[in-house]
Amino acid sequence: MDDPSAPKPFAPEPFAPEPGRAERLAPGLRRVLAPNPSPMTFRGTNSYILGEGEVTVIDPGPASRPHLAALLAALAPGERVSRIIVTHSHLDHSALSRPLAEATGAPVLAFGDSRAGRRADLAALDGLGGGEGVDAGFAPDETLADGARIEGEGWTLTALHTPGHMGNHLCFAWSGLGPDAGALFTGDHVMGWASSMVSPPDGDLGAFMASLDRLAARPEQRLFPAHGAPVPDGPGRIAALAAHRRARAARLLDVLSRGPATPAALARAIYTDTPPALLPAATRNVLAHLIDLADHSLAAPDGPLAAEALWRRV
Repeated sequence: MDDPSAPKPFAPEPFAPEPGRAERLAPGLRRVLAPNPSPMTFRGTNSYILGEGEVTVIDPGPASRPHLAALLAALAPGERVSRIIVTHSHLDHSALSRPLAEATGAPVLAFGDSRAGRRADLAALDGLGGGEGVDAGFAPDETLADGARIEGEGWTLTALHTPGHMGNHLCFAWSGLGPDAGALFTGDHVMGWASSMVSPPDGDLGAFMASLDRLAARPEQRLFPAHGAPVPDGPGRIAALAAHRRARAARLLDVLSRGPATPAALARAIYTDTPPALLPAATRNVLAHLIDLADHSLAAPDGPLAAEALWRRV
């Protein structure tokens, strides 16, 4: 999901596919756009169908009967869904996984449930909410550990645990078919249109930056994100996202140098052009940065960690 309050760190590629229509992006790879456009999802969620014959669906998408029908209709005669992979359990990615599993008999694979990989020390922020759309009841049939390999006919996926946007977030390195062999499926960690929302307690900015570093060290160039167009220059996009976050942190420290403030007050000071309806999202993003600054001993709350705590520069 997008951080809708943030200035965009790059110009997105043109992207206006028809929802529900299968489009072939590369040999062995089809995309079906879900009909769930919003300020948080751009045109909607990209569901990918990988392989031929025995296929794998990556990010089945939101609870939408038309999208379920579109995914099934995208299969060629005789094709069968052999597995369903969920990059992370936000509702716009995972909610359709169980209906699709029931329709096809395929198991659902993910890193874990919606609390898997989450920082235990952020439990004080439980209930913060904020519209991230966590699929609280999500439970995969099989879990995928970091480095797990999934093989199809002529291709391989390697699971990369990339927490930050959410603790159970996975990206996948794809090798095998066609000229796009060597691409990454990046879920919401690196998107094709904007920076990602990082909202505690499910989001963790320090983990997000470490996961960006991990992706930056990979050899793959092309990215297939869960929102927006394919990214041809993956390393460039990743570098732009990291620079964007570092600039945000520097701006927060600058404001805090003038005196202590709450996350909400900091959001109002920094996001001066943001519509009031988006300030709560901006506030959660600021909180994620403050927690990361505290991890680096650069800022600290007065008292226990809380959504409305007063923060000061250390």
